[in-house]
Amino acid sequence: MRRLGTGIGWRPEIADAVERMPGIDWVEVVAENVCPGHLPDSLRRLGERGVTVVPHGVSLGLGGADRPDEGRLRALAERAEALGSPLVTEHIAFVRAGGPLTASPHLEAGHLLPVPRTRDALDVLCENVRIAQDALPVPLAVENIAALFSWPGEEMTEGQFLYELADRTGVRLLIDVANLHTNHVNRGEDPAKALAELPLEALAYVHVAGGYERDGVWHDSHAHPVPRPVLDILTELAAQVSPPGVLLERDENFPEPAELERELASVREAVERGGAVAEPRQAGNEPDGPRRAGNESDGPRQAGNESVRGAAGEVTRQRLALAQTALLSALVAGTPAPEGFDRARLGVQSRALAAKRAGVVAKVAPELPEILGDLYRPAFLAYANTHPMTAGYRHDALAFAAHLLRERRVHDPVAHRELREWWLDRSGPEPRSHRPAARLARATRRVLLRR
Repeated sequence: MRRLGTGIGWRPEIADAVERMPGIDWVEVVAENVCPGHLPDSLRRLGERGVTVVPHGVSLGLGGADRPDEGRLRALAERAEALGSPLVTEHIAFVRAGGPLTASPHLEAGHLLPVPRTRDALDVLCENVRIAQDALPVPLAVENIAALFSWPGEEMTEGQFLYELADRTGVRLLIDVANLHTNHVNRGEDPAKALAELPLEALAYVHVAGGYERDGVWHDSHAHPVPRPVLDILTELAAQVSPPGVLLERDENFPEPAELERELASVREAVERGGAVAEPRQAGNEPDGPRRAGNESDGPRQAGNESVRGAAGEVTRQRLALAQTALLSALVAGTPAPEGFDRARLGVQSRALAAKRAGVVAKVAPELPEILGDLYRPAFLAYANTHPMTAGYRHDALAFAAHLLRERRVHDPVAHRELREWWLDRSGPEPRSHRPAARLARATRRVLLRR
């Protein structure tokens, strides 16, 4: 695997700082946030300097019951080619549910949700990964995610699940050590055991990020400093394998560049400590622990060999679709929690999804909080409780504004007028003209309609 070195997640808010940071070997960009034909100047300059840029997808939903959408795959491939990337990455997660497989409304989570570690889910995931691999011009790596809750009736540990996935598909792994810590706090999973079971020879690179704990729940916020336990897991990983690349993630609440540089230095030091431990282990031939998650008597299998498990059939996909739809409906549409789930944890996840949805809509449509002021957040959270997201965030912003206007929830006449103008400008096939003649025609039409 290509050596990447030390990197940082590129975000528009810190673009200038990233360009000036010493020792940045590569950056990662959220794939859905860049347009191949209109790359940000900062990314273009980094590429010209020889800094590797890797697109990191968040919306493919490889762990979902449906096969990957061709349009989303094509868009990911275009970004990899435009950025000259050596690989692309995505997540082992589902992000939507419902639709034809369940004969129920389509639902969007707006977030990465865990797949059950079952044979059904693994069969579907393996087939979806192979479809993605065939459609992409460069190798694919997939990331373990953080979760607030566990699925009932799981058949494998995370390490076993990831081992089987890599073994059957040849996909590379993006290991997020912050997510291993999150799952340790939230689900009682031992990160050392997970590392011992992972096929680290398939490692593409490593993510490191911060979070915070509240009421016994760890929130993987990507908005706080990297804590010591996460760095310790990174050190243990580096003691077992030399990671091809390590990347610091920060998505909001950005500190001063000097603080980011200090965090990067801590990441490098953690990797170096692991390397120092690895040398005496190798010199003394000390065993590193099991690298096989299944039955050792099975023997090695080649990637793509489906003699052990066949391709996922439609019945398998439908079973998974029904389970994921029931869960997502409980999280975003207020239906009862499926049997076996921790209802308190699902409540925490539901509130987190609504809060994230409100925050992202405020970013993609910043005019809404400006127009509504203090009314925005409580109004949006109340709206989210009864109106699940069925498309992207921009559609969500328009639907929210239409709801407020239809229900006459904005009592300030100035704010109501501004909100109506905003919605009219964006809800049609093209922006309304602001030329005087067009404005006069619209005013005349409104007067005639009132009469």
